[in-house]
Amino acid sequence: MNSKRTLGGALKALAITSSLTAASLSFASTLTVSSPQDPGSWDPIDTFLVNWASVATNIYDGLTYRGPDLKLQPGLATSWEQLDDSKRIRFTLRQDVKFHDGEDFNAAAVKFTFDRLMGNEGKKGPQRSNYSAIDSVEVIDDYTVDFHLKAADPVLLTKLAGYGAMIVPPKYIQEKGEDFFNTHPVGTGPFKFSSYEPKVGIKLEAYADHWGGAPKLTNLNYRFISEPSTAVAELQSGRVDLVIPPTIPIGMITTIEKNPNLEVITTISPTVYALRFNTKNGITKDEKVRKALIYGVDRQAIIDSILGGQAAQIASFQSAISFGDDPSMAPLPYDPNKAMQLLKQAGIKPGTKIQIDIRGNNATFNEVSQAVASYLQIIGLNATIKPYETNVLLNDIIPAGKTGEMFQQSWGGWTLDYDNTAYFMYHTGEKWNPYDSDPALDKQLESQRSITDRAKRLEILQSIANYTANRALEMPLYSLNAIFGVSKRVKNFTPVPDSRLRLTDVTVE
Repeated sequence: MNSKRTLGGALKALAITSSLTAASLSFASTLTVSSPQDPGSWDPIDTFLVNWASVATNIYDGLTYRGPDLKLQPGLATSWEQLDDSKRIRFTLRQDVKFHDGEDFNAAAVKFTFDRLMGNEGKKGPQRSNYSAIDSVEVIDDYTVDFHLKAADPVLLTKLAGYGAMIVPPKYIQEKGEDFFNTHPVGTGPFKFSSYEPKVGIKLEAYADHWGGAPKLTNLNYRFISEPSTAVAELQSGRVDLVIPPTIPIGMITTIEKNPNLEVITTISPTVYALRFNTKNGITKDEKVRKALIYGVDRQAIIDSILGGQAAQIASFQSAISFGDDPSMAPLPYDPNKAMQLLKQAGIKPGTKIQIDIRGNNATFNEVSQAVASYLQIIGLNATIKPYETNVLLNDIIPAGKTGEMFQQSWGGWTLDYDNTAYFMYHTGEKWNPYDSDPALDKQLESQRSITDRAKRLEILQSIANYTANRALEMPLYSLNAIFGVSKRVKNFTPVPDSRLRLTDVTVE
C-alpha cells in the first residue's frame, strides 16, 4: 500500500514536473517587446510610424527586403529587371507562398495591393505619394508582373521593402472589409496575427509555413508602453524582454547597464530630430526670426549634457548615413548676440511668447525641449512647451496646421535617401508640410525623382539641403542612435538602424 502511494506520488510529481517543463518551454519561446506607441491601424497604407514597422515587418512581406546589413535582397519577388529606360520593372514572383488565411500569393495580389494603394483607399493615408512614380501594375502571368512607371524612381526598389508596399490579401480584404483589416491584419510574413487590444498590445504567433522558414520563436508579443520609466521597470522585472527605440531616455542607460541581467545595445540610426517652424503664422513667419531662434540655442551643449554622446549635431534634416547629406554643411553656430540682433531687426519685443509643441511620451526630448525653452528665454522670448499625445500631434495637430510657432518632428528616413524625408517635409501640399509653399523648392524636389544618375541626384539633394537650411525651415537638432534595452535571455538579436526588426532568428532562453 505504501509502495503504491509512493508510486502514485512519484507519478503525480512527474506529471507536475512535465507540466512545468512544458510551461517553461512555452514561455521560453515567447518574446515580449515594449513599443512606445499603438499606431492605431495595421493596414500598410495607413501610417508612416516606425512603431508600426517594428511590428508589421514580421506580419508582412514586400517584393523586396532590406536586411540588417541594409542591403536589398529578394522578398516576395525572386528577381527583377529594369526595362524601357527604367520606366518599366518586371518582377518574377516567388511561387508556393500563401497568406496567413490560406489565400494564394500571386500576381493578382500584387496588382490588388498597388491598385488599392494608388486608388481611393490609398488617398486616405500618407503612403500614396511615396509611390507616385507607379502608373500601373500589369499582370503578365500568375508569377510575373510589370510595374509601369510615370517616371524613373531611383529609390523605388527600396520603397518596395517597407510600409505601403507590403503585399496584402485581396479576397480577405474584400470579404472582411477595410475596417476589419485595420485591426485583424493578414500578410505572408513569418508571424501571423493572434490578437489585438488597442492601446494595450498586439500578439503574434509563428507562421510555420513561411517561405523563408519557420521562426525560432513560438509567440511574439508587443506591449504598448508609452511611459519610458514603466518600460524600463518592466524590462528590469523580466516582464519585458526587449525595449525598442525611441523609448529609453539617455538618463536610464546607466540604470539598465548596472543590471547584470540586462544590456544596452546601440547602433547608428537615420532618425533625426528637429523643431520645425510655422512659416505661415506668428513671429516664425519671418525668416530672420527663424534664424535668430537657431542662433539662440546651443545644440551641441544639449547633445553633450542631455544625450550622453548618443547623438550627433545635424546641419539639415537628415543623418550622416542619408544619401543627400552634405558633409561640408555646418550648422549655424550658437550666437545669442546674433540672435538678439536679428530679433531686434524683425521688431520682436522682449517677452514675446512662443509655443513649442512636442510628443508628451518622449522623456529625453522633453528634457531637450526644456533646454531649448531656457535658451530662448536668454534671448528674450517667453517660450512655453505644450505636450500632446503622440497620435494626436501627428494626426490632428500637425497635418491640420494647428501647431504653435515650433513643433517637434522626428523622422526615420528609413529609405536612407533624403528624398524620403525632404519631399514629405517640404513639397507643397504634403501632410507633414502644413504651412510652406515654395515653387522653386517644389521644382528641385520633383526633378531629382526622375534621375537615375546617382552623382547628379546627390548634387540636387545636397542643393535641397542647403536651400532649406538657408530658408531656416526648421531648427535641426541631432541624429540619435537607435537605443535598445535587451534582456540577456534574448539571443541572436541584431539591432537595425531603422528599427524595422525582423525577429525570425531570435530565441529566448
